[in-house]
Amino acid sequence: MKKILLMVGLLLSWNASALEVAGVQLADKVQLGTANLLLNGAGVRTKFFFKIYVGALYLPQKQTSGEVIIADEREHRMALHILHELSSEKFSSGFNEAIRSNHTPAELAALDAQLKQMAQIFEAMKEIRPGDVVTLDYLPGIGTQIGVNGKTFGSVPGAAFNRALLDIWIGSKPVQEDLKKELLGG
Repeated sequence: MKKILLMVGLLLSWNASALEVAGVQLADKVQLGTANLLLNGAGVRTKFFFKIYVGALYLPQKQTSGEVIIADEREHRMALHILHELSSEKFSSGFNEAIRSNHTPAELAALDAQLKQMAQIFEAMKEIRPGDVVTLDYLPGIGTQIGVNGKTFGSVPGAAFNRALLDIWIGSKPVQEDLKKELLGG
């Protein structure tokens, strides 16, 4: 009987530490290359009353400053747990719109090749369905690997490109303020 109670207690404590957002169960930790990453925060991206995705930010250590996270060039993951079906064109245009709103024309010109490469990767995905998990994994020396459900669709080189991606969610002009707050552990 004591063993059963101990097992029940362990299971309950495990479930209590796991985070669930909008019905999506999020891992507390993920492995990226040789790095162990911790869930920094997570929240829901909405647009016109639609829940689009649950965004989850994984870092080597917890951090509450968007500026510090964006400047850090260690491994990290932004995971998008899709809640609403999207074509690759809508997905790509949403990213481009958010990046444009955070950068000057000169900065955008410097990122032009990477933005085109990202668009090609998104085009290869075709359609993103509810339940899919899009990962944006930053690996120093490689760049940002973009994948869906564990399958890598391509990589975009450069730390500057990855900083532009992070600006979407935790920069000075995020796509959604409450999502930024949640990703930063708020």
